Amino acid sequence: MHMSTAHLIFRGVFACALIVALALPAQAAPLKPFKDELFSYGTVLETADGGDYRVVDYQEMRDINGRDQVPERRAKRAYVSLGIKSEQANETIDAAGRPLDVTRVGAERGATFSVIFIHGRGGDRRLGANDWSFGGNFNRLKNLAVENGGVYYAPSVRSFDDAGVADIAGLIAHAQKLSPGKPVVLACASMGSFICWGITRNQQAVAALKGMMIMGGPTDPTFSKSAAYRQKLPMFFSHGSADSVYAAADQVALYRSLKAASYPSRFVLFQTGSHGTPVRMTDWRDALNWIGVD
Repeated sequence: MHMSTAHLIFRGVFACALIVALALPAQAAPLKPFKDELFSYGTVLETADGGDYRVVDYQEMRDINGRDQVPERRAKRAYVSLGIKSEQANETIDAAGRPLDVTRVGAERGATFSVIFIHGRGGDRRLGANDWSFGGNFNRLKNLAVENGGVYYAPSVRSFDDAGVADIAGLIAHAQKLSPGKPVVLACASMGSFICWGITRNQQAVAALKGMMIMGGPTDPTFSKSAAYRQKLPMFFSHGSADSVYAAADQVALYRSLKAASYPSRFVLFQTGSHGTPVRMTDWRDALNWIGVD
């Protein structure tokens, strides 16, 4: 059967395109929106690095007093969807031979992805499971996880030392065992970031992670010597510019050194934000989509 030259060229181009498509890794589908109109970033005051560095406008009167029914205690009802309670359970898991208390939200097995949140000093699993605090941001994370087939863990960290790091390495392994081959994201706030930095040196835990989030935490000047650095584990940072506990400038400097090395990293700086601002204001959907969890 006679084929025109144009037809043969088309078939050749199509075959080449198919080969290339099959060779490329599958791109993660973005998480479905959930209350994006309430939780997405507002005015972006500055952007750089192709959008990976952003300075976001933050105003306490609007973003705390205007968002909370009781400032810093209870979000307004519009920010919270409590149907998620039916998907929530308190559990004690075996974390590498030690019991670890966690709140789990979402499927126990076969989750499409897992998110683990590490609280700071003085907290426990109740902080990351509180629907009403931090402007309802944890409630949104719970709903994002369940609506997209994922699971969210909020553990109680007993110490921010090697023992605490070992506990969370055990939780990462637990998540991988119950949802084999699926992405795991570790997010650490404030002093809890010492756990994240410790995990970056655990080769087995790093191999199970898809990305890491540091929210208003300390920096790690020796990060470039870690297993996570060698693997180029994506790192997302969020910080308040007026943080009086951990200076934003230190974390920005680390981010800039990573960018200079073409390391996958992203930074959101909340202008005038304080120490707790990232936990309240970080857009979980934006961060998880950038990491690529689904």
